[in-house]
Amino acid sequence: MADPEQRIRELRAELEHHNRLYYTEAAPEISDAEYDAKFRELEELEEDHPELADPNSPTRRVGGEPIEGFEQVRHLVPMLSIDDVFELDPATSDTPEAELIEFYQRLRKNLGRDDIAVTVEPKIDGVAVSLVYRGGVLDYAATRGDGETGDDITHNVRTIHRVPLRLEAAGEAGAGVPELLEVRGEIFMPNEAFARMNEERDEAGLATFVNPRNATAGTLKQLDPKMAAERPLDFLAHGFGAYEGDALGGEDDFTALLESLAIPRNQPLIAAATLEETLEAVGRIDRERHELPYATDGAVIKVADYEERRTLGFRSRAPRWAAAYKFRPEQKETVLRDITVQVGRTGVLTPVAELEPVFVSGTTVSRATLHNEEEIERKDIRIGDTVLVEKAGEIIPAVVKVITDKRPDDAEPFSLPDHVGHRCPSCGGPIAKEEGFVAWRCGNFACPAQAVSRIRQFASRKALDIDGVGGIVAEALVRHAHCRTPLDLFDLDEEPLAALNLGSEEEPRRFGEKNAAKVISALGRARDKPLDRWLFAMGIRHVGESASKELARLHETLRDLPESRVLHGIRDATRLEAERRQVSPRNRDNPPADDDSKKARQEKHDELKREIAAIEDSLAPFEVSPDVGPAVADSVTAFFDSEAGRHVLERLAELGLDPKSANFLPQPAEADPGEAPLAGKTLVLTGTLSVGRDEMKRLLESKGAKVSGSVSKNTDFLLAGEGGGSKRKKAESLGVRVIDEDEARRMIEG
Repeated sequence: MADPEQRIRELRAELEHHNRLYYTEAAPEISDAEYDAKFRELEELEEDHPELADPNSPTRRVGGEPIEGFEQVRHLVPMLSIDDVFELDPATSDTPEAELIEFYQRLRKNLGRDDIAVTVEPKIDGVAVSLVYRGGVLDYAATRGDGETGDDITHNVRTIHRVPLRLEAAGEAGAGVPELLEVRGEIFMPNEAFARMNEERDEAGLATFVNPRNATAGTLKQLDPKMAAERPLDFLAHGFGAYEGDALGGEDDFTALLESLAIPRNQPLIAAATLEETLEAVGRIDRERHELPYATDGAVIKVADYEERRTLGFRSRAPRWAAAYKFRPEQKETVLRDITVQVGRTGVLTPVAELEPVFVSGTTVSRATLHNEEEIERKDIRIGDTVLVEKAGEIIPAVVKVITDKRPDDAEPFSLPDHVGHRCPSCGGPIAKEEGFVAWRCGNFACPAQAVSRIRQFASRKALDIDGVGGIVAEALVRHAHCRTPLDLFDLDEEPLAALNLGSEEEPRRFGEKNAAKVISALGRARDKPLDRWLFAMGIRHVGESASKELARLHETLRDLPESRVLHGIRDATRLEAERRQVSPRNRDNPPADDDSKKARQEKHDELKREIAAIEDSLAPFEVSPDVGPAVADSVTAFFDSEAGRHVLERLAELGLDPKSANFLPQPAEADPGEAPLAGKTLVLTGTLSVGRDEMKRLLESKGAKVSGSVSKNTDFLLAGEGGGSKRKKAESLGVRVIDEDEARRMIEG
């Protein structure tokens, strides 16, 4: 058997090599499947051998355990900002570049000659970061902070694939890698990825980010690196701080060093030898910036020769040898002709401004998202208004404000539900806005606008695991009218499915007999999937994996949910609690009018309190976990009360399906205690066990336990196999009891 330590080293080196080829050089050598196989092998080896843990392992790209808080890091060399010079308004200045020319004139004066060699590059609108490598290995990453100290954000930066965790110079291994290198650059979100992320947040009814920089800054402030791993962060280098290596004479040498170490750098980097060439380079970046993959609001000009930089020196907060020339944001007036409403793949209704076409920042803009009704109300946007439009972050068209003195007399405030007649524009079903959310949503399970996303959810691995039905197949099934809802999958026949065209009419691509047979077989297996998988598959609002398992613990079959005593009890208690708070004579927002009113309200308050207590007493034996709280109870009962929910039950009956729970525990008063020896206990698994994690998890859940992924103060036991370093340490620090597999089985057997 291969030495685990040697194999781990080999896999880490291979994965870093392939990461660099894929993310930095765009020249992959292996398939995604081959990469995934190596990644899984490394994950398993690291899990089995926690003593060989390495914070710079490629497996940390997906995020590790959340941190408690940010530690402060003192920069090896002060991390200063760059002074801004601004493009002036052409309407008020004959020379918009006047401030840039003044900066160049100061360089001339201080260096004593007319022509100064500089470099000009785009100013990335991101978050400044310092990456410190010692011996070619990433030691830590920090924000600029106050220039002297910054936040240690290493846990989040490790998730960015284009940030090398180890440096390897081209040529002889190890040669040319500086002993100490502090790379400075920007972390940002690429334009297209940012736009996709905002669209997904819009469709999910979440607040959208104003621009890529805000999104990036917010992500880097997360204490949980898994959050950073899920967001499209990228990195480009543009300078350095502390350095111990071969001498660097100027920007050309530094650029060559970055290239040799495969550290991604900012481009284009334009060399200019005179003032005229500098102005020309800045103009070129202004013209081409809309084609760059990231947001930019200016150009950075730096003296190219490092000896001359030392001569020019620094002021207290910025170097004298650099300046950031800020372009004016382009804004145009146009008329908002109409507001249309789109239905997203998750049922969220998004208002869109239909504009008189106008040329802004390099493209013609005729539409702009208005995000939600709250945004429209805040800006008081009305149909017929003259509005000021720009591209948010130079990417997404946005309505900045209304020119109120040009408003038509007949313009009326906009109401989204009134505009669509309180019906979904796609299916005609009712729409609703949940408490605490800003978005209106269609909850119809059969809404055609949501068909593709619902089928993908339904078929996903954690749901019914219908192998072969991914996004492309789901889209083709809906496009060719084979499926309107996920349950229509069970009506598919093998022959027409094999003939399904996944391509276009011009370039058809047949699904094929082999794939069709695989899908039909998977659909047969899906019929026997347990209740929790079916609940997760349905995509009911607020019902994720944990809530699905808890619902299945509380209900024997799917048909028990519509009349669920537990869910209706939770919902009723929540409603009564809201009423109790409102009627309370101590409600400061709604005080009683007089003593008689105060007395009557106190009596009503006490009556409601007794009703709530009675409901809570009736629910207590079920020991409902927080995974099924008021939001889940309300969402599930509302779903089955709706036309869409009733349609689901009818279709399931037609198909002869009534999914059954695999972890149902009878009502505690009637249950045999021996059937649920771990009821109410929360366990966490770590290390290598005698059986697979999933098998052990299923066994524990079948005995009433809840199995969590991370240790907390609410954990009852940590079931530890061989290894399990970090979770074991956390359990010990929190006083959580650590048990082995033999003890766990004794507890199960009673």
